[in-house]
Amino acid sequence: MGLRDRLVDLGMKTMSLTHRAVLKASGGRLLASFGPIPVVELHTIGRSTGKRRTTMLTAPIHDRNRFVLIASKGGSDRNPQWYLNLVANPDVELTVHGTTKKLRARTADAAEKAALWPQIVAAYKGYEGYQQKTSRDIPVVVCEPR
Repeated sequence: MGLRDRLVDLGMKTMSLTHRAVLKASGGRLLASFGPIPVVELHTIGRSTGKRRTTMLTAPIHDRNRFVLIASKGGSDRNPQWYLNLVANPDVELTVHGTTKKLRARTADAAEKAALWPQIVAAYKGYEGYQQKTSRDIPVVVCEPR
């Protein structure tokens, strides 16, 4: 991995830690959403370390039992670490508005992604730009109750 990739990873990790700290310090009042999109804490198990890992993300499509996450990494040519972790261990936890749910994550197949993508882009147009920025097919992750 080159220096640029390491700096991108460090920046994203710092942003996630800062976001989580502000959310906690404000009692969940600040940065709990990105417009109408809820911010969620994804808890995975590290595929190499076996340690619990937490990442702040948004869920552009969500209801009571299903949360859709986008492994965009800002249009990077590499998948985010959280995505690689949940592929290795799909049993995840998601904390939304202070409530933690036990979920199973799976990557949407091509047909399901095609059906979800217009809703995803309608929620946040930036996802379309991320997909155009990279040749990587950005994974769409569906989290549902275990």
